[in-house]
Amino acid sequence: MDLNQIMFLVILAGALYFFISEKLSVDMTALLIILALAISKILDPKEALSGFSSEPALILAAVFVLSSGLTATGVTDAIGNAVAKVAGKNQWIANLVIMSTVAGLSAFTHHLMVTAMMLPIVMRLCRERNMPSSRLLIPMATAASLGTTMTLIGAPAFLLANSIIKRAGESPLQLFSVTPLGFILVVSSFILILLLLWVLPKTSGRDNHDEKFRIDGVFTELIIPPDSKWLGIAISQFSKETGKRFEVVGVRRNGARISTMADTHLQVDDVLLVKTSPDELLSFDEKMGLALRTVKKYGAEMSDFSESLNKSEPMIVQAVISPKSSLIGKSVGEADFLHTLGVLVIGLWRKDGWIYHEISKVRLREGDLIVLWGHEEKLEAVNEDSNFLLLVPMNVRPKKRVKAKTAGLVMLGSIFLAATEALPAHIAFILGAVLMVLTKCVSLRQAYESIEVKIFVMIAGVIPLGIAMEKTGLATMFAKNLSTLIAHWEPWAIMMTFFVAAGLLTQILSDAATTVLIAPIAVAFAKAAQVSPTAAVVCVTVGAVASFLTPIGHHGNLLILGPGNYRFVDFLKIGLPLTALIAVLTSFISLRLWG
Repeated sequence: MDLNQIMFLVILAGALYFFISEKLSVDMTALLIILALAISKILDPKEALSGFSSEPALILAAVFVLSSGLTATGVTDAIGNAVAKVAGKNQWIANLVIMSTVAGLSAFTHHLMVTAMMLPIVMRLCRERNMPSSRLLIPMATAASLGTTMTLIGAPAFLLANSIIKRAGESPLQLFSVTPLGFILVVSSFILILLLLWVLPKTSGRDNHDEKFRIDGVFTELIIPPDSKWLGIAISQFSKETGKRFEVVGVRRNGARISTMADTHLQVDDVLLVKTSPDELLSFDEKMGLALRTVKKYGAEMSDFSESLNKSEPMIVQAVISPKSSLIGKSVGEADFLHTLGVLVIGLWRKDGWIYHEISKVRLREGDLIVLWGHEEKLEAVNEDSNFLLLVPMNVRPKKRVKAKTAGLVMLGSIFLAATEALPAHIAFILGAVLMVLTKCVSLRQAYESIEVKIFVMIAGVIPLGIAMEKTGLATMFAKNLSTLIAHWEPWAIMMTFFVAAGLLTQILSDAATTVLIAPIAVAFAKAAQVSPTAAVVCVTVGAVASFLTPIGHHGNLLILGPGNYRFVDFLKIGLPLTALIAVLTSFISLRLWG
């Protein structure tokens, strides 16, 4: 063993220590790997930094932006609500519908984002249909991970695996090369999960969306603009189509309340009194036929109160009426926020009871939360006013639903270009990410924020680790030593060995790190044993992304741990037989596809 090999093993041991102990974040550990490999001259600077410009890292960043576009335009919400509607009251049917949808989404977007998106939807479904969340959440999170096996972009590990396959001189995988294997794994796993559903406990937990003090309903007023698509539509039909977004609690026309709402057809300037979520409050757009009444009526007057009107967009913040506020007992109209403070009240939340009057007529109480719309310097003055407490920006994610079709077409177009090889995969997805910004599905700031920098840097850091393992000859050396043990085994048993090794290691490392460490060894061994290197690398990668032995093996499991009120052993009940099934299927099918 030469000096370079010894130094590499020291660097590898240090990386594993920090990855497992989490004494340093994964991105910081990845940066230290790059520096260590460059300073030790195991790799030259260009090789050490090659991960940042690699196809896997670029595709990953682009997919994050594309996923953000689908979320920001409400596409994912629409899919989730449709799933809840179709799921019905039978938990087996509900699981099948949820798992199928989640797996399909995870094939093209980040599985953790899909799990996080579906969590509140599934929890709401469990409450409404009286189903135990523990019987739906493990299947949902498992399906999200399984879905990543159906395309090359489903998991970062597959992107890394493909780069290792190309470095080995083998034909690279295409976008849908792994789809036959992934589809069989998904279908077989779904059947097993449904058969084993009875082993899961019948319990329900809570998620972050069920917090006792969460502001889950803000009162606001909407107005029907002259060119609204809702003109002439019956309020009953309107409520049916928008019920997932907000609840209509009253309608006013020409200043008078309409008592028989269901049979009334909407007209221009009708005022809708609605209860909605903070996210939806910022999502109303005149292009969708609705506008915030206060902003529509008084927004133009803001120019008289703000010198920055043409320099910055208005901000939306929330403020609480303080216990000794002089505003207590006054109506919002009497307080005249526009002329006294230069801001507009566009929403109101009250802990006890509900509001059925126009905002201007509501008399303020101590502890009322009001939503203010205005420019920065005016809001700074409000912040210094003793009448208010806790003036903070609204922590919400508004939806640009008018851009939903555009976002969907951009995503499908990127997939089409990559799948047909009209453009290289990384170029196709970068083009899609750029179009998401240019078409204003997401802002440039949102695009940058959507990229999980930790994951991006980790991918860029572990790629040179794999290069170094091959360059120092350690991969070949380990493969030769391994060959003395398993060289005479059947090919399927060899594939199984690599799957199990990756499946065990991914319980303490990320799927990406596991793939980078084991795949080069698998390639070297496969060449020596005259077995398909591609099949060996695929077995390693599937073992890394679809091994469900513990809740810590996948971040999606950690998201559902509390909401499902699970114990550690609950994951093992389904995870152990499921992993065994996937191991057997992957070992045989990979040899048929690439052997």
